[in-house]
Amino acid sequence: MDIQQVKLRYGIIGNSFGLNRAMDIAIQVAATDLSVLISGESGTGKEVFPQIIHQFSPRKHGVYIAVNCGAIPEGTIDSELFGHEKGSFTGANEKRKGYFEVANNGTIFLDEIAELPLSTQVRLLRVLETGEFFKVGSSVAQKTNVRVVAATNVDIPKAIQSGRFREDLYYRLNTVPIFIPPLRERTEDVYLLFRKFSRDFAEKYKMPPIKLDSQAQGALLTYSWPGNIRQLKNITEQISIIEQKRDVDTETLQKYLPDAFTSKLPAVFSGDVIDQKTFNTEREILYQILFDMKKDMNELKQLVSDIMHDRAGNIPRESSYQPIDHDVKTLITQPTEPGSRISNVNHQNIQDTEIFEEESLSLEEKEKELILKALEKNHGKRKLAATELGISERTLYRKIKEYDLSEK
Repeated sequence: MDIQQVKLRYGIIGNSFGLNRAMDIAIQVAATDLSVLISGESGTGKEVFPQIIHQFSPRKHGVYIAVNCGAIPEGTIDSELFGHEKGSFTGANEKRKGYFEVANNGTIFLDEIAELPLSTQVRLLRVLETGEFFKVGSSVAQKTNVRVVAATNVDIPKAIQSGRFREDLYYRLNTVPIFIPPLRERTEDVYLLFRKFSRDFAEKYKMPPIKLDSQAQGALLTYSWPGNIRQLKNITEQISIIEQKRDVDTETLQKYLPDAFTSKLPAVFSGDVIDQKTFNTEREILYQILFDMKKDMNELKQLVSDIMHDRAGNIPRESSYQPIDHDVKTLITQPTEPGSRISNVNHQNIQDTEIFEEESLSLEEKEKELILKALEKNHGKRKLAATELGISERTLYRKIKEYDLSEK
């Protein structure tokens, strides 16, 4: 099956490598009965891929059920999935079939799989391994032949470490993994999606489609899109309804893109409101920047001390300066004897040092240097570099793009 035909059928827009790779895997695995785990950030469109897998599988004539595990209360999730017997709990006035019984010979899509309680995870693991399940309140095992496709926006390995997800269930679900890339990694698809949404809303609301000028297009492409396709669609709809002018410039677009034109690092230096997730991920690298700056300041003071030492004439180094945590201009000279020549040293050297400090110790330059050193040390492996820097791989990827370090 041609990928472009599948895209057309399901309204999928984009030609990025990551998207095409995900679709190719989905189409190929559809013919099997293997379990599939779809991962990706919220708003990336994960819910379309189980439909593709079901439609191109031998089960396409069977039942397809999509279940949002995060939307079902913990007290009723077992009943919803596996059914219950009459009288098994308060309010169980009659026998009820669960989704796994209804979807026999079909496909069940478990969205937000990481939200399942641990007790339900044990039941699900049994279904995946043996095809058997028990209704709530029953001791009789029932058989089901269901293809399971799961999806999550949670880092499952971290959830396993924290005891919130079973490791054996993860490996059973993750027989075939499919990763849906975030929109910021699909730059070439952003404007295509915007135009599609613009035309759709123009038709829906009976109005001309909105258009972006060249600068606004650039702003659209450089924005990080934390809400991914869902956010882009919502913003396109907002602009379509609210703005009277159909030609949108950068200034107008800026009103709809939160933090689009503000520096994200260092977060604590920004006067704008930032989300907690951004602050937590970038705070660690900021700490390292400040630590290195303090180290460089001490080295700078040592350099000034050496210069003064040379001009003063063999005065012991440890007596020529006092290491303190103030600005270089407050560096104190302490002669060992009254009338020492060092007290008459011209302070022009310290003033020159201030200029050097202003020019060379900017936070951005230090951040670039840290990132380049970490990449070089780890032979370009971004995952290892991100671990060393104490930030997420996603944050490192964005910083590499922001500072155009990919070719360095």
